[in-house]
Amino acid sequence: MRIPEARGEASARLFSVLELAPGTPAANAARIEFAEAVRNVVAESPEIVRDEDLQLTLFCLYEFAYGGIDGVPDLEWDPALLATRAEIEAAFEAELRAVVPVPPRPEPTADAVARTLFDLTAPTSGPSLSRFVAKQATDEQLHEFLVQRSIYTLKEADPHSWAIPRLRGRAKAALVEIQSDEYGGGRPQRMHSAIFALAMRGAGLDDTYGRYVDNVPAITLAALNQMSMFGLHRRLRGAIVGHLAAFEMTSALPNRMYGNGFRRLGYDEDVTWYFDEHVEADAVHEQIAARDLAGGFVETEPDLLDDVLFGAAASLTVDGWAADHMREAWTAGRTSLRAPLAVAA
Repeated sequence: MRIPEARGEASARLFSVLELAPGTPAANAARIEFAEAVRNVVAESPEIVRDEDLQLTLFCLYEFAYGGIDGVPDLEWDPALLATRAEIEAAFEAELRAVVPVPPRPEPTADAVARTLFDLTAPTSGPSLSRFVAKQATDEQLHEFLVQRSIYTLKEADPHSWAIPRLRGRAKAALVEIQSDEYGGGRPQRMHSAIFALAMRGAGLDDTYGRYVDNVPAITLAALNQMSMFGLHRRLRGAIVGHLAAFEMTSALPNRMYGNGFRRLGYDEDVTWYFDEHVEADAVHEQIAARDLAGGFVETEPDLLDDVLFGAAASLTVDGWAADHMREAWTAGRTSLRAPLAVAA
């Protein structure tokens, strides 16, 4: 991924750090200036989850734990950058814990946890992004939808995979079973990220990872940053388990409608395959995720039940905000992106 455009003082200072050779006096001074900028922006931000500057900064800092940034040295374990990242994470997590509505605490058994999660993720009859895509979305809006989803889906499953070495027993086996399907069961052309890339190409979009970072708003970045934060911290392993459970349990029905929306406008199987694949796969995954992954995890580590519930609720809340942003923008007749998208014919 290339370095994106800065969105404020924090991201601008970070990109100054990335342009300097590590260990030089100029680079050390730039790290200090970056830390001070982040501290100021965090203190002044009215809402971390929608802060364009902070969410882009956090996204780029996390990228060092994934594929890295083009032309930038490996800074994954840079102490100064990790310390500054931790300041953003602390404010981000505190805000999420303050605003996310968590369901009542069930008994710490697999069956009770599964029932709570099925209640929490039950479909509702109100307005939804998937219904809008199925019935109303224009071709331009469908392209925006793919662009918004590309930020996570071109590396689908990676944030949740951080949890594998942190679980054991029934929960570990369940997570590996789910992730094996996400990664194509050993067939690279069937990896869900690869199938989504095929959909983007079929719609005339660039499937290069990170190509559209500059186009998407903070709330889209926040949805991915939340996953990375939960996955990269062992103390938040309960939250990443809950996040994945809710993520899988709310996938099959919306993806059926997304696929129908693309078919309605004449797109072929190269574009709809990704959504149709999730209708079948996630109908199975939701049972595994609720009972074996989340339920099995809680039976092994009952002290982390509250974090499992928080992670599930946070998944629904933040992803819901991102979906509402798109639907509300389109209903009002405006783009959901930070800038209009030029789509190839």
